[in-house]
Amino acid sequence: MLISEIFYSIQGEGQLTGIPSVFVRTSGCNLRCRWCDTPYASWNPEGTNMDCGAIIRTIEKYPTKHVVLTGGEPMIQKEIHHLCRELKHAGYHITIETAGTVDPDGIICDLASLSPKLNNSTPDPKQFGEAWVARHENTRANPQVFDVWIKNYPYQIKYVVSTLEDCEVLDAMYRLIYQETIPKTNIMLMPEGITIEALKPKQKWLVDFCKKHGYRYCNRLHIDLFGNTRGT
Repeated sequence: MLISEIFYSIQGEGQLTGIPSVFVRTSGCNLRCRWCDTPYASWNPEGTNMDCGAIIRTIEKYPTKHVVLTGGEPMIQKEIHHLCRELKHAGYHITIETAGTVDPDGIICDLASLSPKLNNSTPDPKQFGEAWVARHENTRANPQVFDVWIKNYPYQIKYVVSTLEDCEVLDAMYRLIYQETIPKTNIMLMPEGITIEALKPKQKWLVDFCKKHGYRYCNRLHIDLFGNTRGT
């Protein structure tokens, strides 16, 4: 597998915020989100090829049983199922951070951290070209695959929102499609931004929206603590 980085930190987002965890960041992605905060693992994949044994030996150096498989998009890695089997055999809690566009195909996972992409993620054609825009738009929403995840795994859903309009689009989609199947408390709304200065103006209106509509606000604790730095 092409691995961008493996590091020990605390989980900064979602239900397990604050839990010391080893993050295994795979390199490569099937999307090109315009606001991606890890382009080195997505737009321009870089890293080291490691087999599952080497990855697990690195993880074992750290004093935790929580592992987060992230990216990029970890589900496009050919050996991801084997890695998860080996991690579970070794007694680890496995979180997979994924856009939910790739069928889990029975993968072992304790928490599916799903981050479906809204239309605010559509890439700039000047940067990526029209072909990638079309590919992104055709890939970012796959309701059939998404339903497989939420029906078969403990899950949380994190949406990155840039504007109040994003929230309104999401709420309309929820009422149309998911109102009967997904509790609102499983849906987390996270402000888009990679600096405290960028996040702060969005926090108040997003908290107000969550209070009004019953969604869960998702902080980005790692930005508060470490800023937008690799290995945190």
